[in-house]
Amino acid sequence: MASSAEAFVNALLTKEALEQPSDQVKPDELVMELPDWFDEKKYNKGRKFYAENSFSLSSAMLMGLVAVFSVPSILKVLAGSRRSNSVYTAYRRYLSTLLHTISWFEHELKPGTISWKSLYVVRTRHIKATLASKLKGIGLVSQRDMALTQFGFVGFCMLKPDKFGIRQLKEGDWDAYNYVWRVIGHMIGIEDRYNICRETFEETREVCQLLLDRVYTPCLENVPEYFEHMARVMLDGLWSVNPTVDTDGFLYWCRVLADVPGYIYTETDRIQLQAKLRKHLKGKSLDTGVDSTELMCKPEVDGLPKLAPRLLYYKDYDTIETAPCYKQLTFKAKYKMFLYNLYMVIYSSYLGRWYFNLNFQFSVLLMRYFPYLAFFRFGIKKSFVNIFEEDPIDDTAPKTNAEYNKPYSPEPWYKAALSLIW
Repeated sequence: MASSAEAFVNALLTKEALEQPSDQVKPDELVMELPDWFDEKKYNKGRKFYAENSFSLSSAMLMGLVAVFSVPSILKVLAGSRRSNSVYTAYRRYLSTLLHTISWFEHELKPGTISWKSLYVVRTRHIKATLASKLKGIGLVSQRDMALTQFGFVGFCMLKPDKFGIRQLKEGDWDAYNYVWRVIGHMIGIEDRYNICRETFEETREVCQLLLDRVYTPCLENVPEYFEHMARVMLDGLWSVNPTVDTDGFLYWCRVLADVPGYIYTETDRIQLQAKLRKHLKGKSLDTGVDSTELMCKPEVDGLPKLAPRLLYYKDYDTIETAPCYKQLTFKAKYKMFLYNLYMVIYSSYLGRWYFNLNFQFSVLLMRYFPYLAFFRFGIKKSFVNIFEEDPIDDTAPKTNAEYNKPYSPEPWYKAALSLIW
């Protein structure tokens, strides 16, 4: 008999959920209401947990956003909207997304507050995106896609809190944080039957693990067309407000978090992968390649391309440095990943959490009122983002994945050294 988490995921991955729009009303007919089960005290406790872990929880959301691009139905609507196909429009759209999200935790959820207005704007934009996508014949913003996007905000931090240095400081913190996202999901139009944040934190973690196994791991192994472009312009754009972002490093780390076979970073990852390969070979020669898709579930979403098998060889993983995917990274990407992981280790301490949260709050102030790096790239006036204004459109055509996967020559040592500075 399937568990309640399995039954939920089975229902979410049906055609019915894919064809059910996020809202059935027109934008001017939308009326938002708090759910009947709303508990203000518990909601505010979840907001406090975010404040106490804002740096790491926001980092996890950025990684989750990269993962969301790997879902074909979501990517199709995003690319078709023409609001994030270039570095500039991606900067505007995803900085706006980040500021919207932060506003949900900064302000109380009551009619008339900034949080309420922000959620109303986001929900209205989803309705408009559905109407526009239907006209273009590229799908709609469905209940399933909304729920899978919800994973991007909570999945990695709930499944792998240690990777982000997150600690529960008081009993019930995770339950309260889960509750906040359950409420937010309701407010942006996700029906309770499709809301991945369930009534308990434990069930939500089960749901997230199933979605990782059945959707995100196989999708990130075999990404849909234009994933590379959409993810890279987003990360490149957000570099303008967070210069610690390295595109290649983030794409690699996202796959590490999603358990994509062959993407390893720690000695434990390496040992576990070799154990899986040895078990799968069943006594065959260690020189025999193992198809990476045999180490994961088959994808339960449609729209992924047909690619040649990616073979994993046991001896390639005798050290992390010889692992093919890691070996292809630039020196800068490896350095930035090292720093990122160092930050997260420090973050698990009281002083580290205090320092990085303070640093994050200062960064948010710069994002809102003085995005100085963006000034040099896009001009002063075009760099400021108002979350209540519609994102700009441009006609940049996304490049194919093949354009980004061409072989390239190793960097000269002096370029590698300079890349650490700029």
